[in-house]
Amino acid sequence: MDNKIKSIEAILPPPASHMVGDGFKVHNFFPSNPRIGLNGMSPFFLLDYGSKWLVPPSDKPRGVGVHPHRGFETVTIAYHGKVAHHDSGGNSGVIGEGDVQWMTAGAGVLHKEYHEKEFSKKGGLFQMVQLWINLPAKVKMTPAKYQSLEKKDLIKVFLDDGKSNVEVIAGEYDEMKGPATTFSPVNLFNAKLLKGDKARFSFNKNYNTGMLVIEGEIRINDSETAPEDNLILFKHDGEDIVIEAVKQSIVLVMSGEPIREPIASYGPFVMNTEAEIKQAFDDFKNGKFGYLED
Repeated sequence: MDNKIKSIEAILPPPASHMVGDGFKVHNFFPSNPRIGLNGMSPFFLLDYGSKWLVPPSDKPRGVGVHPHRGFETVTIAYHGKVAHHDSGGNSGVIGEGDVQWMTAGAGVLHKEYHEKEFSKKGGLFQMVQLWINLPAKVKMTPAKYQSLEKKDLIKVFLDDGKSNVEVIAGEYDEMKGPATTFSPVNLFNAKLLKGDKARFSFNKNYNTGMLVIEGEIRINDSETAPEDNLILFKHDGEDIVIEAVKQSIVLVMSGEPIREPIASYGPFVMNTEAEIKQAFDDFKNGKFGYLED
């Protein structure tokens, strides 16, 4: 095999789903999978994948009530359905189909998210990804902020046929930079490929790299195939990856420089030491994350 090719470590089917709150049915690919753990996809700490789910109509929007976060960023990518969110800083909005919300929890924020009111009333197809991206120790206590990236804000790099494209959320593809700003090197793309089309990627061999097949089926490096809802993990033995759409496909591409620091995590907090976790709980109990009505 070409020694520049980044070979496959594993192709993982979705684990059993569980509910987050009463509105989000997700498959947790990591960190619960011991093969990946807390560090195997660093700086990506968590991947909750809400595969396609037909949500029944409801007058009372389902979701997750008020909860705190500190020490990392949440990235929510909407493929089908709509989510409304509110936080203790007075921010609110709707994440619609094709949109991305990049929330830096940093020093701390209270947050809640529900199916958007009109979507909830009608019900419908729902599919989303939420990633947690760890923050380096030196910026863990940065002020909370949002990057609300609408579909129109994302950079599309069209491939040879002029129809298939790579949508750049963060990082760089073919010298085109995505709109999201990051605290450490992160590449996050949606590859949207028509049947038979190919997309080529090149990442630093030391970066942790994975791909989630959101829709369709792909062949990787002209060898193995991965169907819908499967996660592909790559080794650190090369740089180049070629994917081909066996059928029309959407693939979430993740690659980033690992943060080589200790991790202490508990519930909604991702810090470096147990003492910092205790401090986060104390600050939360003492109202230092602000107030948000449930």
